[in-house]
Amino acid sequence: FVGRAIGKHKLAPVLSPKKSWEGAAGGLVAVCVYMTFARSAGWLGFDASWFATMLVAVLLTLVSIGGDLLESWLKRAAGIKDSSNLLPGHGGVFDRIDSLIAVLSVYAAVQAMM
Repeated sequence: FVGRAIGKHKLAPVLSPKKSWEGAAGGLVAVCVYMTFARSAGWLGFDASWFATMLVAVLLTLVSIGGDLLESWLKRAAGIKDSSNLLPGHGGVFDRIDSLIAVLSVYAAVQAMM
């Protein structure tokens, strides 16, 4: 929402022309707010200080953005617009879960370390 509203500086114009630095920053703020709420509600799978929780939030947000850009790069390298036709106009199913796939393994590793 932030990127569409105020995004002016492209994050990776060749890979994903609609993504902006402002959108990434807005996403990071939203994740930090959510993680603060989730921590206070006891929803996290680990017990950590607020600062450590914010570090995890930043790490997972960066991994999420990286996963999305990686999927965009793979589609461009393969010369395809959508990863499937199951969800027309949405880039395919993989485009809906690319960030989740990237984050799950890193979250599991972080959880194992805590």
